[in-house]
Amino acid sequence: MGPLLAALGLDPRQSLPMRILVVGSGGREHALAWACARHGSAPEIVCAPGNAGTAELGANVAVPVTDGPALTRLAREREVDLVVIGPDAALAAGVADACHAAGLTVFGPSAAAAKIEWSKTHAKQIMDRAGVPTARWCSGNRESRSDLFDFILELDGRCVVKADGLAAGKGVAVCDSREDAFAALAACLNERRFGDAGDAVVVEERLRGPEISIFAVCDGSRYRLLAPARDYKRAHDSDHGPNTGGMGAYAPADDGCPPLVEIAEQVVEPTLAALADAGTPFVGCLYVGLMLTADGIRVLEFNARFGDPETQVVVPLAGPGFLDLLLAAARGELTGAGPPPVAGAAVVVVAAAQGYPAAPRTDDHITGLGDIDDDVLCFHAGTARDQRGRLVTAGGRVLGIVGQGADVATARHRAYQNLERVHFAGMWSRSDIAILPAGVRR
Repeated sequence: MGPLLAALGLDPRQSLPMRILVVGSGGREHALAWACARHGSAPEIVCAPGNAGTAELGANVAVPVTDGPALTRLAREREVDLVVIGPDAALAAGVADACHAAGLTVFGPSAAAAKIEWSKTHAKQIMDRAGVPTARWCSGNRESRSDLFDFILELDGRCVVKADGLAAGKGVAVCDSREDAFAALAACLNERRFGDAGDAVVVEERLRGPEISIFAVCDGSRYRLLAPARDYKRAHDSDHGPNTGGMGAYAPADDGCPPLVEIAEQVVEPTLAALADAGTPFVGCLYVGLMLTADGIRVLEFNARFGDPETQVVVPLAGPGFLDLLLAAARGELTGAGPPPVAGAAVVVVAAAQGYPAAPRTDDHITGLGDIDDDVLCFHAGTARDQRGRLVTAGGRVLGIVGQGADVATARHRAYQNLERVHFAGMWSRSDIAILPAGVRR
């Protein structure tokens, strides 16, 4: 039938559903796959390598996220219409470049454009070049560590020490004293706790204020902003304990947030222009980590992909047209206002494994997911099926339970109410996700 249709000048794929390849295996990728799957055209979903949750949406294929040639072969064999790249490691490895070279349509920046995430020094240089407001900073390595020492002394130890490269969200130390700062510096440069990612270090002045995450879907020059979100990086309540990949989030986080048009003009537009001028136009999701200080907004970091767990609350509010937005960006065709967002709010609470973030325990049996309300979402992150077919833990952040409602308070209640129905040995979570200041209802 295919050759006959082609001979008649018809596309044999026109009558078939779209096929989407989502690269990654975490909660972010489950959320992206879910958002694509709910499109009105009912696309087929392929995930590489995926998890137990994405397996319920389509096919999982065991391909490493950094193996560009293998992912490209998979995309061509499955004749996918769009490749959506989730993890930072895949972008840094040049998976988007490999897809482009094979003629595939891909949502995700080139490795050169993604350097804005995988090198914090490069990101700071871009900010300075573009005039983007950020904290004072200094970068160095083993050979230039004296510059870092001097800057730490200048700040009297009240600073933030960051491994320059990718460290799974754990390469940042917020320091209260010189001793803390010097210890964090030694962890990177002497102990090599973060491997090659810590061979260079950025030290920043410590800022004060609430943080907010902004997602800009970009096509190289144009962009669309999604709902602002706020995540919770520290392991324990009241922001105590070590940094994690994120223990929960809510959206929209517009309490105290300046108008999005102001953020776009001060941050997104000059950054996209600077990247384009450098010959690395950005196609994908530009994540802007902001702090709302008494002196105005300051950029803490850029990521070159959707954040996790923020994606789990942002995509439900983006509406069923989310896939159209990704396709338009990947094709360089962002025009108009884009699909209207969904009203209301969303809150995700992460259920973590015993020992996370240092040494999470795995292979614990997960129960209770069948008791979750139909209108509450459960995004899998560290999950798998064992030899008996049981759902078990397979990572540090295991599940994200997402409640939705007319406001943040209602969404929060739904999330925690349903989290109580889930169980696995050693399961724990923060109890203070999305608790807003008194009088704030959103």
